[in-house]
Amino acid sequence: MITKVIQEYIEALIPDRDPRIVEIEEFAKEHGVPIMELVGIEALLQQLRIIQPQRILEVGTAIGYSAIRMAEAVPNASIVTIEKDTERFEQAVANIKKFELSERITVLLGDANELTAEAEKHAPYDVVFIDAAKGQYQRFFENYGKMLKPKGVMISDNILFKGYVADDSGVGTRRLASLIRKIRSYNEFLMHHEEYTTAILPVGDGIAISVKKDKEHR
Repeated sequence: MITKVIQEYIEALIPDRDPRIVEIEEFAKEHGVPIMELVGIEALLQQLRIIQPQRILEVGTAIGYSAIRMAEAVPNASIVTIEKDTERFEQAVANIKKFELSERITVLLGDANELTAEAEKHAPYDVVFIDAAKGQYQRFFENYGKMLKPKGVMISDNILFKGYVADDSGVGTRRLASLIRKIRSYNEFLMHHEEYTTAILPVGDGIAISVKKDKEHR
């Protein structure tokens, strides 16, 4: 992972954002809502500008921050995003409405592992972005990878988990240690998956970019 000094340097270089975006960022910080780190989401958005997806599925809406940022970065994309927390779902819907993006962003309320049939109505997807319960990442991947087009891209956030996956010596609870094991297992699963080619980017909290192979040209 990049050092704090380098991260702060990069953050200082990032152009000013829409005041409404900054407002969401400040709300998230004040209320402890997990949203992507600034350097991490800029890296994600640049990937999307290169890919130019038409359909994106996001697992883990929170308050709509990343869905809004993705919609603005790729104006031709439609986004389906899933959130299980009712309060955050309502906040996301309100934020998306403020940006007049309700026609392009569909927010589904419920557990992502129980909404596969609903999400499949909007499939296939060019990109699937996983940013929800870290202990469930592999299950999300297996459920939604089926809806990804050949050469589609699966993006997973938080896969370095504050660096604990490399060094867990400072971990003090069994619950945290168990979560770290699950993330390590997921990373190994990604890197050895025969149907995907994966690269891990040490930006933000770690992002995995997994490209689905085209079976006809393997």
